[in-house]
Amino acid sequence: MDVGGNGGGLPVNNKQRAMLPTKSRGEFIRNQRKDSEGLSDSPDLEFEYADTDKWAAELSELYSYTEGPEFSLNRKCFDEEFRTHVADKKWIDLDAAQHRAHAMRLLDGLEMIAREKRLKVARAILYMAQGTFAECSSEAEVQHWMRYNIFLLLDVGAFSALVELLNMEIDNSAACSSAVRKPAISLADSTDLRVLLNIMYLMVETIQQEDPADRPEWRAIRETFKAELGSPLYNNEPISVMLFGMVTKFCSGHAPHFPMKKVLLLLWKSILFTFGGFEQLQSIKMHKREELGLPPLPEDSIRVIRSMRAASPPASASDLIEQQQKRARREHKSLIKQDNLDAFNEKDPYKADDPREDEDDNDDNDNSIEAEAFPLERDEVMPPPIPHPPSERVSFPKGLPWAPKVREKDIENFLESSRSKFIGFTLGNDTDTVVGLPRPIHESIKTLKQHKYVSIAEIQISKEEEFQKTPLSGGEEDVEMCATELLYQGILPSLPQYMIALLKILLAAAPTSKAKTDSINILADVLPEEMPTTVLQSMKLGVDVNRHKEIIVKAISAILLLLLKHFKLNHIYQFEYMAQHLVFANCIPLILKFFNQNIMSYITAKNSISVLDFPYCVVHELPELTAESLEAGDNNQFCWRNLFSCINLLRILNKLTKWKHSRTMMLVVFKSAPILKRALKVKQAMMQLYVLKLLKVQTKYLGRQWRKSNMKTMSAIYQKVRHRLNDDWAYGNADLDARPWDFQAEECALRANIERFNSRRYDKNQSNPDFLPVDNCLQSVLGQRVDLPEDFQMNYDLWLEREVFSKPISWEELLQ
Repeated sequence: MDVGGNGGGLPVNNKQRAMLPTKSRGEFIRNQRKDSEGLSDSPDLEFEYADTDKWAAELSELYSYTEGPEFSLNRKCFDEEFRTHVADKKWIDLDAAQHRAHAMRLLDGLEMIAREKRLKVARAILYMAQGTFAECSSEAEVQHWMRYNIFLLLDVGAFSALVELLNMEIDNSAACSSAVRKPAISLADSTDLRVLLNIMYLMVETIQQEDPADRPEWRAIRETFKAELGSPLYNNEPISVMLFGMVTKFCSGHAPHFPMKKVLLLLWKSILFTFGGFEQLQSIKMHKREELGLPPLPEDSIRVIRSMRAASPPASASDLIEQQQKRARREHKSLIKQDNLDAFNEKDPYKADDPREDEDDNDDNDNSIEAEAFPLERDEVMPPPIPHPPSERVSFPKGLPWAPKVREKDIENFLESSRSKFIGFTLGNDTDTVVGLPRPIHESIKTLKQHKYVSIAEIQISKEEEFQKTPLSGGEEDVEMCATELLYQGILPSLPQYMIALLKILLAAAPTSKAKTDSINILADVLPEEMPTTVLQSMKLGVDVNRHKEIIVKAISAILLLLLKHFKLNHIYQFEYMAQHLVFANCIPLILKFFNQNIMSYITAKNSISVLDFPYCVVHELPELTAESLEAGDNNQFCWRNLFSCINLLRILNKLTKWKHSRTMMLVVFKSAPILKRALKVKQAMMQLYVLKLLKVQTKYLGRQWRKSNMKTMSAIYQKVRHRLNDDWAYGNADLDARPWDFQAEECALRANIERFNSRRYDKNQSNPDFLPVDNCLQSVLGQRVDLPEDFQMNYDLWLEREVFSKPISWEELLQ
């Protein structure tokens, strides 16, 4: 079984099955190979990108299937505690006052000294947070009681008690040292931590879900909790900083028993809840632009991307040869038949090359077969217009989806080159004087200025330059203490270690990673105490391990993307600091390594057993699992979390490389073009857009032969990616940014700017003594209270004798 767990790509459809007996042997083998590579004509993936998956899916991913028996254990602990106080009633039959009283009793139980008793009470609270499922008859009812119980627990102060207990468990040196000495760590080593993290995750995940039917007091509780979660109320630091500390402790090898999947999921949801998702990001961006007096955004990027249609994956070389043969057979016919028109439609904006050719890809002779077939493509691109029945492709939106953008720098460069060409001298940064330039240049400048876009980052950089130039007259900077700012201040001292730790775990969870002795063990919270003995148990554990890794990749990709986007909006140098440390930690080759696999197989993977997912497994009678049912998996067209992870990783790669020439050249050096082209086979518009963006920035460095061989990809970039006027990305002309080949200089200059920003804004101890105000008033200086050390006070007489009385004083010099 491969990474996808199903041994290949998409299944053969019914039409293909019906045609199999009549096909020639060569065509049958060719189609089989196409199917195994995920190249069959698959429909568009009905995937809607969002901050998270559906609530039920996010709840089920918290638990591994190995934890299944613990649901009944939680219920047993709750019942024992509940029956001692309420003998003859169910939880759902009690009134609000009784509910509250019992919740308070359980909370008091968390104060017990005995670990076993405390764990029992924690399990009882976890059962409440899980919706007291034994008394519910449907999943909807479980979710209703989950919301009720969790808001009740939050109201009585359960979350702060859990944070204290979690802190205690993190500092539990006995558990850490016993886990370090163990040769094999299993689920049992992290029981206490898992119970606490489960309750905290369920609370954060449930409270952040807004429901129109929520009571007004619940809404007030939600807003208060959101503010508390992002502020340094717990342990004098935001909860996210504490979780980051757990990640680094795990990666350093001091606490290998930490349940890392749950820690990462809680970290992701805490950041998402306190910072806000992508819709909130857009509204914050619009608000900030308005505050800075900038024009509104040309379009809503979320809406534009959602309205995009996916394009067909590029044709492999074998498809192109097949088309050439068909065309040769039909040359004698004067009319183009309908099936020929269909063949044209199939070749939608681009076709990709065969993965086998991409393996040994060179910059110059990439896809030589496709290059030979290119004249054929050129002839067939525009067939005579023939009326044809309406299809999906006819309703493609007219015009380009994005308004073009121009930077101030682009206008300056254009004017400089025009002046030096027509006048013979330049005027520096003057973008208004057009004297002596011909009329067409005037029109060009007018068009460029119409589409000029000033970003928030440019304003922030210019303000920072002003602060650095005028440290005295610049005044105090007014820093808004929002959740993003508080988290940045919290993680700033150890941010490089946090980034390295996250990337280490991402590497260990990537499907392309080989098991190495020195890699970290991320399976501590999925492996059972006793390893499986039957084939069925082994298959179930295999699915569980693959699912576990996929969820870790999903959480890390979402954490990194959210932090990058929010830091960029809060201050550009906060974003640059995090991005630079990701680049230094080899994030770019790591993401490319992740995509260097059969990506269709990863996206269509079926590593889930739906009957074992919470809350289904606690409400329904479980059917007997068989090897066949595990092999079949669910009938979904794709795996939501894997597609979500892929899009997030592509977006992170875009964020790291945008406008950075040295990092763009890293993409070229690591031969990312063939890897990215294989990712175009996934028929999902948003994923294709970010792949095409990454191909666009490196197109001019890939050589003429590559561009000639990949004209379909080039036209797709033209159709889907935003245009920058004056950016001749499609040609080999070197732009002004690309001229210096000293890549280290670019990164060093950026690093110097970041360090100046961090020391000016956050390093209060290292402020320059020359810029500190001086008190020249003799009376106020002498009147200041100075705390003298104890030993000085004891030896004060000696000091007076040695430093004052025994030294001659020249009063004339002193008074001058």
